[in-house]
Amino acid sequence: MKARDIMTTDVVSVGPDTPTGTVAGLLSARGISAVPVIDAAGSLVGMASEGDLIGRNEIDWRARRDWWLTLLAEGEELHPDFLASLRKPDRAVRNVMTSPVITVTENTGLPDIAKLLISHHIKRVPVVSDGRVIGIVSRADLVRALATEAQEP
Repeated sequence: MKARDIMTTDVVSVGPDTPTGTVAGLLSARGISAVPVIDAAGSLVGMASEGDLIGRNEIDWRARRDWWLTLLAEGEELHPDFLASLRKPDRAVRNVMTSPVITVTENTGLPDIAKLLISHHIKRVPVVSDGRVIGIVSRADLVRALATEAQEP
């Protein structure tokens, strides 16, 4: 089997300037965990996943911020405007997306896709043809393919 046999072809994508809040809403509404980021020319420039939106170092960032706030405040209450300035603004997805992106072609075999997912610690890989995203193969797609093969006589 090849990527073309199992890929999801109804691919939702966003542009690099899409606000992260909009991307989060799209992921939630569509029940997906990532989207390709496509530039104005139609080229794949990144992937934006739930992990990218949440921020992998969010806990460390908050711990450092709280330590500095305690140090600065010395027991005094900080002004609400100062506290508001520390909150993360809704940024463009280009600032949090993963790039460059590991990709495959529609002719890539499933064992090779599985190896890529494992070796790069990723959950999905875009399928490209002539520089355009034509599908996505996720770990769930691979599991479905394995289940189907197991049921065949």
